Amino acid sequence: MKVVVGRVGKPHGLEGAFVVEQASEEPERFVVGARFVVEGDEAEIVEAKRAGGRPVIRLDRSVRRGAALEVDRESLPDLGPDRYYVADLVGCTVERDDAVRLGTVTQVHDLPANAVIELDNGLLLPLVDACVREVDLAARRILVAPGFDLPD
Repeated sequence: MKVVVGRVGKPHGLEGAFVVEQASEEPERFVVGARFVVEGDEAEIVEAKRAGGRPVIRLDRSVRRGAALEVDRESLPDLGPDRYYVADLVGCTVERDDAVRLGTVTQVHDLPANAVIELDNGLLLPLVDACVREVDLAARRILVAPGFDLPD
């Protein structure tokens, strides 16, 4: 499984560098020599710096703006108990506190305010404490508070 760790943002300079949008919080992800899969092909960082607190990189090939910078899920470090990567939520069953099944997570959208999980029925749920009561990756289940689901 591939995990998005950033997106190709606006150009920076004249040599093909760009700002990484929605960048992973791990700075070592954006150093010279790091590799990504971009639109199905491997790419390597050949230049890296920071500007305005955000990573700015240049790859060994041209990529289109908005393209996802992906890595293998297996290459990410273990986060420990009670922490998870949002990509791990894909495939989890979502239920209300009263055990009513709402659907299965198909995507996680990283929006400016917070992440949002999308279910197979089109329902969008904010990944915030007020909505998500519990994430149990071992059971592949997410419990959500009432009021964030479809009307009965």
